[in-house]
Amino acid sequence: MSSQVSKITVPILQKMKLEQRKIAMLTAYDATFARLIDQAGVDIILVGDSAGMVVQGLDDTLPVTMDEMIYHCRSVVRGTEHAQVVGDMPFMSYQASLEDGIRNAGRLVKEGGVHAVKLEGGAEHAELTARLCRIGIPVMGHIGLTPQSLHQLGGFKVQGRSADSKKKILDDARALEEAGAYSIVLEGIPASLAREVTAQVKCPTIGIGAGPACDGQVLVVYDLLGMNETFRPKFVKRYDNLAVRIRTAVESYVNEVRQSEFPDEDHSFSEEAPYSTAKRSAVANDVEASGAACIPLRPRDPKR
Repeated sequence: MSSQVSKITVPILQKMKLEQRKIAMLTAYDATFARLIDQAGVDIILVGDSAGMVVQGLDDTLPVTMDEMIYHCRSVVRGTEHAQVVGDMPFMSYQASLEDGIRNAGRLVKEGGVHAVKLEGGAEHAELTARLCRIGIPVMGHIGLTPQSLHQLGGFKVQGRSADSKKKILDDARALEEAGAYSIVLEGIPASLAREVTAQVKCPTIGIGAGPACDGQVLVVYDLLGMNETFRPKFVKRYDNLAVRIRTAVESYVNEVRQSEFPDEDHSFSEEAPYSTAKRSAVANDVEASGAACIPLRPRDPKR
C-alpha cells in the first residue's frame, strides 16, 4: 500500500502530468469498495453512472438518475480519505440547458460531496465546463466512446478511426482544455490518437481502452476483479477472478448451513459471557458480603 499523506487535488494531478507520473483511477459505488480502493493508493475514484450496469443490472447507463448518483457519491465519499472523488453527471442532467447542468453539478458537490464532476461530450459542453469552472466546480471531460451516446454511435464502438472522427476528438480535447477542464477521459480510441491528444493538451488524460500513452488509466473495479464472467472486452485486464472465489465461498456457507455445521460453538454465544452484567453483579454481591472496601468489577491487567 502506498503512503497516503495528503488529499489528491486538481493541482496535484496537474503536477503529476508535468512530472510524468501516471495517474491511477478506478470506479466505486459504495463505502466498502471505496475504502479498500483508497487504502490501496488510487489517485482518483470515479463514481460512474456505470453503476446502472454493474450494480443495477441495466443494459446501459441511460436510465440512471441524479438522485441515484447522489446516493452512490455520498456512500463513496464516506469511505474515502486520500483519493479525489469524481461524480458522473447522468444522462439528461446537463444536456437540456446550461441551467440544468449548473444546478445538477452543484447537487453532486453539495449533496453528494464529490470534489469534481465528469461530463460526457466535447466542444458542445465547453460553455457549461467554463461556467462550472468559474463557480469553483472542477470538470473532468470525457470524449471518444461516450456511453450516453451509444444509440447515436451505433453501440459501444471504437471511435477516432476515420479522419473526420479523429479530427473531432482532437478538436473536442482542445475545446475542453480551453474551457478549463482539469482532466479528460479518452475512451475507446486508437492508441496512436490517444498519444496525439495527450501530447497536445496540458491537462492530464485518463485512458480506458485508449492505449498506454495517456497520463493515467481507469477501469471499472468490478471488471478488474473479474466479477462478471460474461463481460470480457479487449481493454480490460483481470487482476483476479472473484466471481469464482465468491461463488465458492457462498457454496461452502450454504452446505454448512444445510448440514448444521454452521454456526458451531465458536460462532455462538454461551449463556454467560465472561464478566457479563449478571456475573459482575454476582461478584459485587460476594465482595459486599465479605466487607471489602472496594468492588473490583473488572479483572486487573497483570501488565499494569
